[in-house]
Amino acid sequence: MASSQCCENPPSLSSSSGEGTAVDDFGGLKAYTSGSPDSKVAILLVSDVFGFEAPNLRKLADKVAASGFFVVIPDFFHGDPFVPEKSPITTWLQSHGAAKGFEEAKPVVAALKSKGLAAVGAVGFCWGAKVVVELAKSSEIQAAVLLHPSFVTVDDIKVVKCPITVLGAEIDKTSPPELVKQFEEVLSSKSEVDSFVKIFPGVVHGWTVRYDVNDESAVKNAEEAHKHMLDWFVKYVK
Repeated sequence: MASSQCCENPPSLSSSSGEGTAVDDFGGLKAYTSGSPDSKVAILLVSDVFGFEAPNLRKLADKVAASGFFVVIPDFFHGDPFVPEKSPITTWLQSHGAAKGFEEAKPVVAALKSKGLAAVGAVGFCWGAKVVVELAKSSEIQAAVLLHPSFVTVDDIKVVKCPITVLGAEIDKTSPPELVKQFEEVLSSKSEVDSFVKIFPGVVHGWTVRYDVNDESAVKNAEEAHKHMLDWFVKYVK
């Protein structure tokens, strides 16, 4: 079950944020896209429970696109992101499960590949990490990054098939350091799958996307994680 940390520091959503383009149909879903459609490599960003209109997430998509990737953030919640004042997270998750997200992600990946893209990577934040680990288990993508994951299990990690990075938070009840260290142990025994695991000190669940842009330390921590993510994709999605 998701902890209350999944629901803390909700962003102010904005349909007009970002330098990219919002499209009505990408693989069957509304989406935010950024970068040149002529690129041969793509990154799928899978949001946390607050969805694809989060400004920090779109800003990150633009940053990834600036490195030469075509980037897509689908609206897996169909216009119904989690709103803390509206319903408990447990109620919301009943109709927005990660299993459903995974099924809807597959046509998005297929749509990317149909455009002639040579390789697709995927990054998942909190809720989105479970979707991405399912893609990594099914050979749908060439590389995966999980940031402060929710719902991901040791059994999931055991059957990952592509290079994977896991970035965890020191202060995290959803995926505590003890669990992330178990992920690292499993991955270190999988010689056929390259991996990188790091627990960031002094940060909390959600630190890579739900940070205060006016907090210099918070921005620095988020950008360090973003660099790890981007370096991974540059290395493996080509």
